[in-house]
Amino acid sequence: MKFIFRTVLVLPTDRAALAGCILAGVLAVLNQVAMGQIVPKPPSSGLINPRAVVYSPATEKVYAVDTSHGAVTIYDDAHGTRHAVKVGAEPISVAVNASNGMAYVANGGDGTVSVLDGASDAVVATVEVGSHPYSIAVNAKTGKVYVTHTFGNELSILNGVNNRASHLKTGSHDLIAIDDKTDTIYLLGYESGTVSVVDGEQQTVRLKQAGNHAWGLALDEQTGTLYAARIEARQVAVLGADSSSARYLPSGPIPCALTMNARADVLYVANYGGNSVSAVNLRDGHAIATVSVGERPKAIAFDARRNLVYVANTQGDSVTAIDARTNTVIATLPAGKNPYALAVVPGSSRLYVANEWDEQGSTVVDLSGIRVNRQ
Repeated sequence: MKFIFRTVLVLPTDRAALAGCILAGVLAVLNQVAMGQIVPKPPSSGLINPRAVVYSPATEKVYAVDTSHGAVTIYDDAHGTRHAVKVGAEPISVAVNASNGMAYVANGGDGTVSVLDGASDAVVATVEVGSHPYSIAVNAKTGKVYVTHTFGNELSILNGVNNRASHLKTGSHDLIAIDDKTDTIYLLGYESGTVSVVDGEQQTVRLKQAGNHAWGLALDEQTGTLYAARIEARQVAVLGADSSSARYLPSGPIPCALTMNARADVLYVANYGGNSVSAVNLRDGHAIATVSVGERPKAIAFDARRNLVYVANTQGDSVTAIDARTNTVIATLPAGKNPYALAVVPGSSRLYVANEWDEQGSTVVDLSGIRVNRQ
């Protein structure tokens, strides 16, 4: 089951746990519309995705979906440019090939993937993949592109050389994480209670138990350990590369997004229901801090160069910056209407945000005023 509702949670959720949140969100939106504070946008699928905005290390560009206008906004800070490129209907997520700079856009409204040249930004191919593509990811070593489908039971696989699509029956899944080194694809489905592990070469599928109602993924690329937030249980499932079942870490209420500070072995968990972030020591599994942030945090990202954690507060229209050394809030900045996804450009003074109610679909947050005390 998946709740699809704009501006409220837009995550798969348990009705008993979140009925109050949904009702409050509906009333707030109706009030804002009645008062003329929100200008309705063209209709869209209502779905959002944590990969709605991404950074390409190959081209140093940022890609953000503009779902309502059937476009992707491309930010090129090196040349000081920003422009929109038309793609398919209702683009929902983006993936980039970190090796060659190609970008891929999943278009939820017409069942296609748009392929963009990283240098020219031109759409060089439009590939039919089937109904309601949702999440998309690339293995930079093999060049293969993987696409999940909302309410579907197949994984679409694009050959990065000729852009031909094939399909693999894997069951219904939402989110994707890829371990490039081992050519392993991890697929998370909210309802199933399992993570499907796909061997990229052999295209075989095996299952790992994670627990029901899991949403939000993080992969430790050094160890191959996968982390999945369980929103109903106030837990994060930990799946080792060689284990078939999970152990669990503590979190706050309704954990929905994860990021890692691999150097410090700390996992950061955005707790949508607690307006907080949990910092968990991965060496001993204990929570070391709970940091209060803005209203309804839905996305979280770590900047390793600045040693900062950024949190998108979707109902607070803001981003909170946390000093990862002290686990304290050092800034809260405006981030457009209903921020729900983040892209970090390492060491940059600009943070890129995907928004639900912003006319352009994305916002750039100026981080230059943030000062971190390292004494």
